[in-house]
Parts: sequence; structure tokens; C-alpha cells
Amino acid sequence: MPTKYDDMTPHEAAEALRWLALMGAEEIILAEQVNRLAAPAPRAPAAAAPGVPSPEAPSLPLAATGPTAAAGCNSLAEIAAALEAFDACPLKKTATRLCFADGNPKARVMLVGEAPGRDEDIQGKPFVGRSGQLLDRMLAAAGLSRGAEDRDSAVFITNVIFWRPPGNRTPTEAETLMCLPFLLRTIELQKPDVIVCLGATPAHRLTGRSDGILKLRGKWMTANVSGRNIPLLPTLHPAYLLRQPAQKRLAWRDLLSLRQMLDAH
Repeated sequence: MPTKYDDMTPHEAAEALRWLALMGAEEIILAEQVNRLAAPAPRAPAAAAPGVPSPEAPSLPLAATGPTAAAGCNSLAEIAAALEAFDACPLKKTATRLCFADGNPKARVMLVGEAPGRDEDIQGKPFVGRSGQLLDRMLAAAGLSRGAEDRDSAVFITNVIFWRPPGNRTPTEAETLMCLPFLLRTIELQKPDVIVCLGATPAHRLTGRSDGILKLRGKWMTANVSGRNIPLLPTLHPAYLLRQPAQKRLAWRDLLSLRQMLDAH
């Protein structure tokens, strides 16, 4: 039966597709419909690396404000639970699920990205899509892995933002500030020897610098978290490297610098 869309002009069809993209629609068809505004149905905890807290950890009676909620957490599992109970960030209402962390909590190296994407939103883990697959290959070349049990060879991965922004848009200043206390508390509890910032956003938030990532990358800096100075290395985000593969040589230099730092300490 003809529909009202059968007589759309090519221009009208293109505008309709553009509007859908702006609204964050990316899948043409799925096995079943997904209502991203509905409360998620109960589900079994997703498999995680040993020691990584599940987002389904019991919720805690914490205040709604980010700094207060974060400060009340005494373990990574409690941070995951506090984020599940944290309703102040509007991104939580449009995301499918929380995307907190992955990897070995005892790792010497913490990787911090910007925000989850589509695949991360589906799986509830950071860096599991194409960018994550490239990141895993890059880490392997430097003798590191999110699945390693040895803390010297392992990494712990998280983001500045813990819910996917609609359509993968850039997080707003307000959204970033809401999530930042949880990131800082995660750093306090995980106690990394080194932080690697994947992209400009985490580098800006943890160093106070505002330069572009091409100017920041490869330069060792310091993140002061609760009075502890932690060596910090900004580098290029894997998503950027997928768009600009010629820049992989710069990322490789950064990985070599990271390897040298770890071997020297």
C-alpha cells in the first residue's frame, strides 16, 4: 500500500535522513525495536575482566550531587553503583546503559577517553567498537593489554563521560562537569602510576591546559589528583587515527615514550 513517503522528492528524503542523523538514529534495522527513553529491562551482569566492577552493583544511598556522591565511594564497585543511581546527568536518559570502565583495576596504566559511542552504549564497556579494536592493537604493540592479569602489562580504561551523548555529539561543559568528580575519584581509588589521555578532552580536564591535541600529544605532563602528582601523557584518540591514518606514526611515538616510562620505573 502506498504511504505518504512514496511521493517524497530526493531533497525531502535527504532532509528526513539528515534529521534522523541529528537525532542520533544510526541503525536502519535491528532484530528488535529499542526504546532508548524507556527504563532498561533487568538483565544479567555483562562479563567483565577479573576485578572490574559490574554496573549492576547494589545501589548506595548517596546524594544526587556529583561531588558528594563520588566522595562517598570507597571502591570502584561503589563508583559504578553511584553512577547507576546518579540521575542528574541528562545523558543517562538517552543512553542505553552506563559505560564505566574495563580492564585490570590493578594496572599501572590508566587510559582516559572522552565518551562512549554506539558500540560502547550497547555493550556497556569503553572502547569496544572500531576505535577500541585499533586501541587494542596499539596497546599490544607496546606490550600492554586490557585483559592482562599482570599489573605491569595491564591497562585500566575509562572515560570522562560515562553515558553516550546522542548522535555521538561533543559533551557539553555542564555534562562534563557532572561526570568529572567520578573520574577524579576513580583515579584516587585506582591509583595508576601513569595516565594516558586519549584525545584533547581528558587532557584538558586533567591538566588545565587548553591547547589542541596535536600540540599537547607526546609531552609528559602532570595530573594533580588529591595532592598526588601522576605522570600524564596526552596522545591521539583512536577515532582520529581511523580518520587520519597517516598520524598513526605520531601515536606510535607516544606509545614508545609510554613504554620507556614504564620500563624506567
